[in-house]
Amino acid sequence: MVFTIQEIQKDPKILPNVTLGFHIFDTCTIIAGALEGTMRLLTGQKTTVPNYCCDSVSSAVAVIGDAYSLMSIPMAKLLGLYRHPQISYSASVVALSDKSQFPSFLRTVPSDLFQSVGLAHLVIYFGWTWVGILAEDSDYGLHGSQLVKDELTKAGTCIAFFETIPTVYSEKKTIYVSEIIRKSSANVIVIYAADFSVYPIMEVNVRNNMTGKVWIASDSWANSPIFSNKEFLVTLQGTLGFMIRRGNMLGFKDFIYGLTPRRNPEDIFLNIFWELAFDCSLHFLLVNKNSSYKAQTTNACSGNETLQEIKRNFFDLDELRFTYNVYNAVYAVAHALHAMNICRLGEGPFSNGTCITVNNFKPWQLLHYLKNIHFRNKNEEEVFFDMYGDPPALYSIINWQPTSDDSFRYLEIGHFKLSADNGEELIIDVDSILWNNGNKQIPQSRCSDSCPVGYRKAAQAGQPICCFGCVMCSQGEISNQSDSVVCLKCPGNEWSNDKQEKCITKIPEYLTYEEPLGKTLAAVPIFMAMAAAAVFIVFVKSWNTPVVKANNRELSYLLLLSLVLCFLSSLIFIGRPTNLTCMSRQVAFGISFTFSVSCILAKTVVVVIAFNASKPNSNLKKFVDPKLPKSLVSLCTFVQIALCVSWLISSPPFQNENTTSVTGKIIIECNEGSPTAFWCMLSYMGLLASVSLVVAFLSRNLPDSFNEAKYITFSMLVFVTVWMSFIPAYLSTQGKYMVAVEVFAIVSSGAGLLICIFTPKCYIILFRPDMNTRAFLIGKIAMERARERRNRGQPLYISSKSQNTTIHHSSCEICKAFIPKTVRSSLASLRLFLENQHLKCLGQDMDLTSEPLEEPQTKKARKPQLDPIAAPSIPAAPPKADEGSEAASEITEPPLTGTLGEAVMEIASMYQRDSQASDPGAGGTMAYHF
Repeated sequence: MVFTIQEIQKDPKILPNVTLGFHIFDTCTIIAGALEGTMRLLTGQKTTVPNYCCDSVSSAVAVIGDAYSLMSIPMAKLLGLYRHPQISYSASVVALSDKSQFPSFLRTVPSDLFQSVGLAHLVIYFGWTWVGILAEDSDYGLHGSQLVKDELTKAGTCIAFFETIPTVYSEKKTIYVSEIIRKSSANVIVIYAADFSVYPIMEVNVRNNMTGKVWIASDSWANSPIFSNKEFLVTLQGTLGFMIRRGNMLGFKDFIYGLTPRRNPEDIFLNIFWELAFDCSLHFLLVNKNSSYKAQTTNACSGNETLQEIKRNFFDLDELRFTYNVYNAVYAVAHALHAMNICRLGEGPFSNGTCITVNNFKPWQLLHYLKNIHFRNKNEEEVFFDMYGDPPALYSIINWQPTSDDSFRYLEIGHFKLSADNGEELIIDVDSILWNNGNKQIPQSRCSDSCPVGYRKAAQAGQPICCFGCVMCSQGEISNQSDSVVCLKCPGNEWSNDKQEKCITKIPEYLTYEEPLGKTLAAVPIFMAMAAAAVFIVFVKSWNTPVVKANNRELSYLLLLSLVLCFLSSLIFIGRPTNLTCMSRQVAFGISFTFSVSCILAKTVVVVIAFNASKPNSNLKKFVDPKLPKSLVSLCTFVQIALCVSWLISSPPFQNENTTSVTGKIIIECNEGSPTAFWCMLSYMGLLASVSLVVAFLSRNLPDSFNEAKYITFSMLVFVTVWMSFIPAYLSTQGKYMVAVEVFAIVSSGAGLLICIFTPKCYIILFRPDMNTRAFLIGKIAMERARERRNRGQPLYISSKSQNTTIHHSSCEICKAFIPKTVRSSLASLRLFLENQHLKCLGQDMDLTSEPLEEPQTKKARKPQLDPIAAPSIPAAPPKADEGSEAASEITEPPLTGTLGEAVMEIASMYQRDSQASDPGAGGTMAYHF
């Protein structure tokens, strides 16, 4: 203050011809001392008289001080009664901004409101979420720490403990607080207190060898010299402090270094400081006799020592912070007085534009000028007071780092600025910070370990919000930063990766030709279609053979062509689905397979009708019509076509992108539109297959030379089994595997039809042409008939006469068939007739009678060589001798020789072998007579 007043007096631009003076009172850091000094300033005398001013002109126009809020508050209340200006350079308690209580209080240090916000943001900046708070039991500590707590709580930081430090030393309380700090898992402690309150706590911490903690210091002890001793080095290393900005006062260092007791013998403060700084006694000064400090040594001070010799951080003239605030406070009073001095009559701020002079004014008038000053100091910094009497908030952030002389240096590592115009600004050079134990890595202070990316916090019952568990994000959700509170859902076309840390584009999935499964499912139906086409070619080339003709070759052709279409229809299921392929693939498959099953049903029904219509009085004769199979196929297929057309009209299938069924994939699939129509199509096809299976099974025992019911039974059994297995497999799969299941069902069921029905026929056509003859087919029937008679124990003999031919058994009913005259002209015609008529007489005795055969020529017929065959237990009935010889000698028709005769002889030989094998000792004979 002395330096500033001298500098102002030397400046001709400020208060010319006006001399400034000062009074200095020491409060001794007690409230009583502060109030006593204030009353002396107000009364103008050493004797304090409340409400009286003993000098006509007050010698104290403004009060600069006090440093501590604890003393400034009672001073401000007292001075506020008289509207006497007060400017504090260090009292920062928030309550002092209340103009209703402290109307004349101003300050050049920012309010603790801004410091509390800055301290909270410092904690948040480093990500510390588990913090302890110590607050001095005063307005400064309690109000400031509460603001810090509120800011931290709003930001999600948890308070591990909140303890108060008594302003009056208490050993019990001090030990208790130190023990709380030691046991807590919080590694960061914010201390909002003055240095003298913090000192006892730190002494106990040093004795307990407490390390690893990060101390956050408020401005009242952020660079206090009382902690410069060596014993605090380990415990307080790495402390971060919030300090008001520092400033440069040109010439101040020279002014300080020029002070000596010999030059200023009446400066009692300098003399006491000198003895403390140099640890000596100023014996040459009378003042030392009353000095409150007694040197520990007998060294005498010369008074000419230089302050440059002092190596103490608290005397660092480059770190002037509160001193700089005093500098600005004095200048503020000088500028207010200067504005008062240059006031022009009629332009004054008071009634009628009046002005006042510096020689005659009231304190409240000076206060008016102080509230409105706005100037730039010699460092070009703006100095002004807002409506609450507060200056702009600008703080420096310092880091306590050890030096080689076992002390601390306070390194500025950043700053915090808060203003209404530009908001808040926090800048920190993290790399320059030296933490406790000399580490460069930022220490952690958390109740729970940080949740990594891909996880979210999960609150625990009964615990603060900072004590949490980590839960991995659900599928389809991510957290791309640590300690996420919630997981973010990925868009519809994206999915979370394995670590749940970012959304990635979903992989489109459908059955393609490029993958092995697609290649296999494409190659197999193509091969089967080629096989069906090859069978079709074989049948076309062998169109006039008995095997082809006997099984309704037109239906066989249609069946083979439909199977080719069935196999090829499965190729529509492979590849990226489109609206067109979705509509065509199920329809093509359903119609082609229905056509195939209809052909099989028609073949089976025709065989059953043909065999049963030949029975006497059968009602099925009216259904024997060549148009029956074509009509049946057309009708069954038309019903399926009608179902499919109505399906396409009402609710056609369409391409759909399924983003929910399979994790991380977009299934490009066909939505069937109407599931009911789809299952109706399959149900109708299953109905036709079931009917074909039942009919074929019931007709499996008919003579198989003209009947393929057994093969149809096996083929339809395969078909029904495949599609019964298809239903659960289809419903239990998704994506491309659902398509693969349907393709497999189509190919396997079609292959079953092709292999079971046509493989035996192709074998005969290609490898056994001797079996592909009419004689073989007729002989096979006769052999089966004879074997059946043999198994029933019935004797068999066949006779032939000139005018009739009779095949009979003694115990059978007679089945007669009239032989038309048109077929008697040749043996070939007779054979054909007999082959056709066997259907009517199968399983019964047959008597074929006719009118006498025409005798185009008469010749001797050789008597066939008849071998007697033993018949089991029933003697044969040979023809009469006269009739037999006469019939044998006169035959008008050539004997039945060739293939038919050979067939008859083969029957006889077979019957003889079977009889002997079953009963070698049996007697009896069998005679054959033609």
